[in-house]
Amino acid sequence: MAPAGDSPASPRDAADQNFDYMFKLLLIGNSSVGKTSFLFRYADDSFTPAFVSTVGIDFKVKTVYRHDKRIKLQIWDTAGQERYRTITTAYYRGAMGFLLMYDIANQESFCAVQDWATQIKTYSWDNAQVILVGNKCDLEDERVVSAEDGQRLASDLGFEFFEASAKDNINVKQVFERLVDIICEKMNESLEPSPSPSSNGKSPALGDTPLPQSSSCSC
Repeated sequence: MAPAGDSPASPRDAADQNFDYMFKLLLIGNSSVGKTSFLFRYADDSFTPAFVSTVGIDFKVKTVYRHDKRIKLQIWDTAGQERYRTITTAYYRGAMGFLLMYDIANQESFCAVQDWATQIKTYSWDNAQVILVGNKCDLEDERVVSAEDGQRLASDLGFEFFEASAKDNINVKQVFERLVDIICEKMNESLEPSPSPSSNGKSPALGDTPLPQSSSCSC
């Protein structure tokens, strides 16, 4: 297995058309759980402690090497506030993977995970892959959500689970690499011959990134 690229994202990454696949990934979760910091740590290897609320949606591009393939990641950072929900759910369709994030020092953000999981099920492709991330594990003294509770919820939802810290750079790269690996595994499974291929039209082709469709939140 070839290692993922470690170099920070650059303008060349965004313009580079030399890749085998392109995966659209989304970071979702309540406001202030650290989604933007997590993305900046992964894409730019930088961390800013000051909290700046994401307005609407933003993205970064990073190219990695996995399984002898050059994979371009288009990683979208979504706003967690309710008023942006209609905007952000429009981007769910076509996303091949989600990092659903909560703050281990914020019980409310953990309680909201189920609602975010419902959003994924409602607005995304059936085969979108999800990893539950308990962020800010550096705040051990302020922890209110145990790792066991996080793992239990992830198991109930059928997701894989990591605790991580953008500040201390713990499991950031590993989370993204695992999400890419899961997507690759599912793609390989879909390429295997099947006597009765699915015809529901909901599964995207390899590297598909359909344009966002307008939708409204039903909650």
